[in-house]
Amino acid sequence: YCSVKCQKEHRPKHKRICKKRAAELRDEILFKQPESSHFGDCPICMLPMPLDVKKSSMTACCSKRICDGCVYTNQKREFEERL
Repeated sequence: YCSVKCQKEHRPKHKRICKKRAAELRDEILFKQPESSHFGDCPICMLPMPLDVKKSSMTACCSKRICDGCVYTNQKREFEERL
């Protein structure tokens, strides 16, 4: 804006749009996943590995770490399929 006066005069015209966009930006910042951790990504779900090593497990078959979410999902699948 060229001046504070100009900004104040223009505000009623775009107030609703600005509030909506501010809420969108706030949500993007709040719910943004980290790009990666120094442990890399889970090879199954491709989400960043948790920083707490107690929240991931080493697989016996390939010696890779997978997140507990994938461990839980696999255990649930095995139970449901009675493997």
